[in-house]
Parts: sequence; C-alpha cells; structure tokens
Amino acid sequence: MNTSLSTTPLDAWHRSAGAKMVPFAGYEMPIQYSSIVTEHQACRTSAALFDVSHMGRIRFDGDGSEQLLDHLLTRRVSNLPVGGVRYGLMCNAEGGVLDDVLVSHLKTPSDRRFHLLVVNASNHQKIVDWITPHLPDFPTVTMSDRTELTAMIAVQGPKAIDVCKKLFTFDPSRLKYYQATITDQFKKPVILSRTGYTGEDGFELIVRAEEANRIWENIMLAGRDEGFAAAGLGARDTLRMEAGMPLYGHELNESIDPISAGLSFACNLKDRSFIGDDALRAVKAEGPKQVRVGMIPEGKRPAREGCDVLDADGKKIGFVTSGGPSPTLGHPIVMAYVDAEYADAKQFQIDIRGKTVVANVTPLPFYKRPNKA
Repeated sequence: MNTSLSTTPLDAWHRSAGAKMVPFAGYEMPIQYSSIVTEHQACRTSAALFDVSHMGRIRFDGDGSEQLLDHLLTRRVSNLPVGGVRYGLMCNAEGGVLDDVLVSHLKTPSDRRFHLLVVNASNHQKIVDWITPHLPDFPTVTMSDRTELTAMIAVQGPKAIDVCKKLFTFDPSRLKYYQATITDQFKKPVILSRTGYTGEDGFELIVRAEEANRIWENIMLAGRDEGFAAAGLGARDTLRMEAGMPLYGHELNESIDPISAGLSFACNLKDRSFIGDDALRAVKAEGPKQVRVGMIPEGKRPAREGCDVLDADGKKIGFVTSGGPSPTLGHPIVMAYVDAEYADAKQFQIDIRGKTVVANVTPLPFYKRPNKA
C-alpha cells in the first residue's frame, strides 16, 4: 500500500524515533512520536521540531519574476524587498482559493536574486500546473521545482530562537517576523525564515536534502536540555487551530474566497490586476455570503469537521471546518463558516453526532503567545 507514497529525507529518523507514520498528501509522514498533547505542550513551553519537507518549494529566477507572481497572487510582490516574506493566496478567476502560500524574496551570497514560493503539499502539482501556462508570457523567468532536492524543517516555540543562535552564521534573532535570509550551518547553506504555523515564535529552514538529518540532529542536540521535542502532524494541527490559522481543505478551498475566510489583509486590491481580482472586488463590495468564526462549545464534546451549525431555532446556518480539544486551553474549540447575516451573533448551536451543543462565539485566534517582558 505504501509503495506509491513518497518519503521525506528525514523518514529514517522518524522511524528510528518510533513515530507513528500515516499517509498524508502523497507522503508517509509522522503524526506523532509520543503523544499529540505532549508534543503540543513542548511547542508552547520550549520548542518542537516539525518535518515539513512535504510542502512544495518552487523557485523563480530571472527578470520578471515579480511581475509573474504579481499576476498570480492576491498579495503584491513587486515591492517585496530582499529578505521579505509575505503570506498570500492564489485564486482562480472566480476568486476561489487554489492555495495559500508564502513567497520570499532572497539573495544568494553571489548577489543573485530569486523568489521562492512555498505551497501546500496537497496542492503542489496543481499549483505547478496552474503556473506553467503563464510562463510563456514571462520569457525571462525560469521556474524550478526544488521540493525533491531540499528538506524543510520548522522549529517552533518560545525557546527556539535563543537556543539555536549558536547553530548558524547569521543570528536568527536579527530577523523580524516574516523575514528571511540565506545563511549556513557549519558551512552548509540554509534558507532561514522567521515564519511558522503554530502561533509561536520560531523559524523554518530549507536545506539540501542530504543535509537534513545532520541539521535536524544538531537542533535536537542544542535543545536537549531545554525540552526540545520532535512533533508530528497531530500537534501541528492542534497548534494551528489554537492560533486560528486556516488549513487548505478545511477553511480554504476552490469554492471559498479569501475575503469570506477573513483573509482580506492578504488581498491587495488597489491599483492591481491579478487572476481573480474582479471576483474579489465584487465580494468586497457586496459583502461575503458566509464568514469564518471561532466558537467554544460548552462541555467537553469536541465538534469535528462537517458538523452542522444551527441558529437558536435549529435552522442550519453553517458548518464546522475544524474542531477538537485545545490542549493549551483545556476545552474544545471550533472554526466554522456561518451565513453572513449571523456574523454578529454571540451564540450558536452545533449538532455533534445528533446531540445539540451550545457554542459561544469568540474572536480568533483562540490563543496568542505571551509577550516577552
């Protein structure tokens, strides 16, 4: 069954560490090593390492890369400085989300500039296929898929930056949030960005595939006495839910537009032309038909994806996109879409396997990391 699944460069390490491996987006990936809650708490209190090598990494070289990406993304790229990283979305002509992405503007030690697009694993080939027909309009741009040649590691948690300072030529603490640079670890090149998907501080690394195990083990060793832990997809999901972050295939898909998803900040509509812009302007002018909300169900029963959201009279007015227990908060949390006319409601009901549970609306995110003194 697993012969058709890809593996990451860290696959052998995961197995030697006793990880429970599961199929995910065409890869065999670790869902947990010890327990999801333990790995979740390590990220909130110390730091956790995540293998995110399954994410797609697509590089753009040559004059015109900014213009190509400006044409494809909801977020302006033409004014992104070297060292900048932006979150954006790629939409179809109807404004539906093809994927949510990170785009970085980087410069090599030899002063060669390029852009790097990180895309969701489940959408990797779809996005490559979407971009390819546009390349002839930008003949000086070269697109190269770097996914198989590299590995990607996320180090997330309050101790991530300080503990790992000594591992890189460049001090990660010098990066502001959503900045990136090319540095090295023991003379091996590393793309280092202060980004993440957990609600915690930390960074993400892109390294050569053959260097992944050495760099992973160096970080684990550096954080051994501080409680660093390897973490799988299970903790990654509970962490991003607490942080109110959308996940493609749950809060985002081709029938949902970014404005309805609460991502207007990532849609630069003024003085721009990109695929889907007219549709998004129409949504903004008319108002979305549905909106994304956060809720806390009463009691301990978690609501899962697909549960119906009801008004006070029992009428279906929405659906749950993500839900489950919050290890940090100690109670269930829910993200859902509800009809826009109910956007200001304070309370809903959720049908959880035939039982109606009251759910109180709460602002997103559910969790914000404490400010450092």
